[in-house]
Amino acid sequence: MISTLGQVTPDVLHELAVRNGVCVRPVLSRLTDTSTGEQSVVPIPCGSTQHRQCPPCADRARKLRMQQCREGWHRDDEIPGLDYLAEDLPAESVDDPSGDAENEGEDQADDESTRRVRSTRRRQDAPDLPRVPMENRTVGTTFTGSNGQTYRPSMFLTLTLPSYGKVRPDGTPADPATYDYHRAAMDALHFPKVVDRFWQNLRRCAGYKVQYFATVEAQRRLAPHLHAAVRGVIPRQTVKDVAAATYAQLWWPQCSKPVYVGDELPRWDDVAGRFVDPVNGSKLPTWDEALDAIGDDLAATPAHVVKLGTQLDYQGIIGTAEEKVGKAIGYLTKYLAKSIADTYGDDDEITTPQAIHLDRLHREVRWLPCSPTCSNWLRFGVQPQGAEAGMRPGWCPSKAHDRHHLGLGGRRVLVSRQWTGKTLSEHKADRAEVVRQTLAAAGVEMHDTDRYAATESLEDGSPRFVWEPVDRANDDDLPTWHGLMTRGINERIRWRTDYEQAKRAGPTTDDTSSATDHNPASTAA
Repeated sequence: MISTLGQVTPDVLHELAVRNGVCVRPVLSRLTDTSTGEQSVVPIPCGSTQHRQCPPCADRARKLRMQQCREGWHRDDEIPGLDYLAEDLPAESVDDPSGDAENEGEDQADDESTRRVRSTRRRQDAPDLPRVPMENRTVGTTFTGSNGQTYRPSMFLTLTLPSYGKVRPDGTPADPATYDYHRAAMDALHFPKVVDRFWQNLRRCAGYKVQYFATVEAQRRLAPHLHAAVRGVIPRQTVKDVAAATYAQLWWPQCSKPVYVGDELPRWDDVAGRFVDPVNGSKLPTWDEALDAIGDDLAATPAHVVKLGTQLDYQGIIGTAEEKVGKAIGYLTKYLAKSIADTYGDDDEITTPQAIHLDRLHREVRWLPCSPTCSNWLRFGVQPQGAEAGMRPGWCPSKAHDRHHLGLGGRRVLVSRQWTGKTLSEHKADRAEVVRQTLAAAGVEMHDTDRYAATESLEDGSPRFVWEPVDRANDDDLPTWHGLMTRGINERIRWRTDYEQAKRAGPTTDDTSSATDHNPASTAA
């Protein structure tokens, strides 16, 4: 235990906090018990999923995702009460012209009432796909081996994007002058769209509601690629055919060459209530007007087409092969706590060519539009959807434009709806229950994680506990960061000691549901 604050430097305290799984940048809230008047400052874990921000929180988030992946991968029963054919899939070749149907793995059907319907003719450079009858199931089929044993295999898939030019082993372009940075940036910005289309097409060709747990990471060249645990097994050639035939068309105004460069940018006209040309004052076309100008005939050209690359990795995995399953899950979630820009390592590890490549790609994604509401549309002579005064190109608030994400502004984990039938909060509660049962078996009582719940009320119906944000700059009664970290580390060490002793004293806990990294003290907040 840490007893003397003066003996521990801030750097050492930070290292101890990381080593013991204590959040290093907690959010402070003032808790008031209205029944007693007692007040206390409670540190709430920040919940970051990025190691560069908070290693303990990022590690807990990653391990929670590992549990979610394992629980749904080789499931052999259906989730009760769900009709897997109730959701109508969008028509196979109707593309979303507004470009904003970015479902990111949540299997949401396109809203026909708000989308512009274009020709359903498939692109001539994309092969046709068969459509087979759909079975009302999500689990894979079983096979009986020559030894009479029944197996239920599943798949581990890796999808990539196409080449933008030759690259060296360190991921940098062999010829930066000819490397297609514009296409690389556009593909990164709209990668979720082609991924979503892949799952739709795969389900049509597989004949059942394929379920998946997928993560988005970056290759050495900084292009995103997808690792996916897929329930059930589909013939290898079918998966390859689906990948080759999958594409996503972006029906947007053209955004390859900017109309306005430098400081001569469209200005906001208060009288007209819209953006106008900086020279002649002519009104910029609105987003809807720009879409109308594209046309809806077969000669219309999409602003961009995202396709998958030819590299596709396919592995069959049997659920009973615990070691192989564990390695696959570890590989699947290995880089979730790192940003895309961390692919090359820390600033002191990155080489000069890698830094130049990263900066060049970041410059491209910063100035390209990410959505219909993006302020970067002003560079291309189009007024963004929902435009307002103060919009400036290069200052869109979407994280897709920043250096750490490099175009990937959406979620890094894409999970289909019937993977486990649980939310992350429910998976977290499962981990807490493992702790509670282990401690109870050893005669140790766990803290009530809901003892300070804002929903608890007094006899008159008013809330008993009131949570208020803390202003660090103007509150003189706050405990020091040193004191908060020390208290958190001591609580964590005490909890870990109790839990380890309880595990030794009680029955062995199933490692797949282990909650070793779950802190009841932090959950209480």
